[in-house]
Amino acid sequence: MDVSREIIDDAIDFRRELHRNPELSTMEHETSRRIREQLDKLGIPYEDGFAGTGILGIIEGKHPGRTVGLRADIDALPIDEMSGESFSSQNPGVMHACGHDAHTSMLIATARVLLGRIDEIHGTVLLIFQPAEELSPEGGSKRMMDDGIFDDFTPDVLIGQHVWPGLEVGKFGVMSGPIMGNSDKFFLKIKGSGGHASMPHDTVDAIVVANQVVSALQTIVSRNADPMEPAVVTVGRFEGGTKHNVIAETVELEGTIRTQSDRMKQLAKERFFEVVEKVTDAMDAKVEIQFDDGYPATVNTKKWADRLYDTVYTLYGEEALPRVNPSLAGEDFSRFLQKYPGVYYWLGSSVGEGQKPLHNPAFRFNEDAVHYGVSVMSQAAIDTLNTLIENE
Repeated sequence: MDVSREIIDDAIDFRRELHRNPELSTMEHETSRRIREQLDKLGIPYEDGFAGTGILGIIEGKHPGRTVGLRADIDALPIDEMSGESFSSQNPGVMHACGHDAHTSMLIATARVLLGRIDEIHGTVLLIFQPAEELSPEGGSKRMMDDGIFDDFTPDVLIGQHVWPGLEVGKFGVMSGPIMGNSDKFFLKIKGSGGHASMPHDTVDAIVVANQVVSALQTIVSRNADPMEPAVVTVGRFEGGTKHNVIAETVELEGTIRTQSDRMKQLAKERFFEVVEKVTDAMDAKVEIQFDDGYPATVNTKKWADRLYDTVYTLYGEEALPRVNPSLAGEDFSRFLQKYPGVYYWLGSSVGEGQKPLHNPAFRFNEDAVHYGVSVMSQAAIDTLNTLIENE
């Protein structure tokens, strides 16, 4: 689908403005103001204040029909940027390292395209600008729904798009069923009994205990999980000890458990508690456990994943739809999909050689992907509304 060069250039400019001025989850006040300014310029009515800084824009089509919602997340991450971009973050310690700046600018551009095609719209298109996507396990989607974002306009289908550096520009990751995983996290405080490094027999070494816990946790995947069901247990922080000749009194561990199915999630959670409690008890240590159930798996509705597949196929052909595997990364869009049918998909955005992954301080987004993101999302909105009418 042809999208004007003006719309694409403006989207890139707005993306760079957002990239220079990133804001952390729940603190997206200036980002929200900038989005409202864009909607005001376009004459799109909106409601705001959902989950604090969230916005709902409303585009009424020329013809009656059903309702489709398009989601863009707006928050950034607590990362010092090292991308080298000329428009790098001006806020120390904060960076759009997950592409939410691109999501937001592409949704504004999509709105412009839809306004130009208002005669083709049978129903209502909702523009959902979501805060706090990175704030797992709380997130912003549930708060938006609790705040009544869909009280006046109930979506029949929701669509979410995410930039994906593992795919070339012009490629899309589309699948039915789970596309993103359950993302739970844990915190452990292991308490031993410290003492002099030369007298370990008089102590309970919290570092040794913690090492055993880390090793034992890996058996959840290697010896308890079905090899055909994806699961990951990662300890991301291991901190303890004060001096080279002092046996540590306490050690803190933080990590995450990622699974695809709810069955595997429950098994991993149960084994996590059993392993941690029994290993520490066997070594005469104590442990405090905090386990946070994070975002659920993002599960696409087959009907709407197939509809999106057909939209991409019609626009760009089969070569734009490579076979892809699901990811165990977490995504707050999952909570929207627990309430409403819909589809979440990946937009190829690789810069090529030297591409860094999402959440990396040197992450870069290929702006050539903007055209593809805007064309597919706008066409998907129209196609989805047409399919809803056909099914009545």
